[in-house]
Amino acid sequence: MALAIIFMLIALLGLVAIFRELRKKNMLGLVFALLAVVVFGWFSVMTFIDVFQGGGAPSPL
Repeated sequence: MALAIIFMLIALLGLVAIFRELRKKNMLGLVFALLAVVVFGWFSVMTFIDVFQGGGAPSPL
């Protein structure tokens, strides 16, 4: 769960980077920021969904 929170923070920083790179018109930086947001954001959202649905918890016998 802690890893998902860290990845969510990275995705949020990537959002900041997207707007900064748009202002600077740096297309390579924009592409890397977009990729970071997509990958890290997707992983963290899917991890939160899995944890809240009870994934990873041991099943009762």
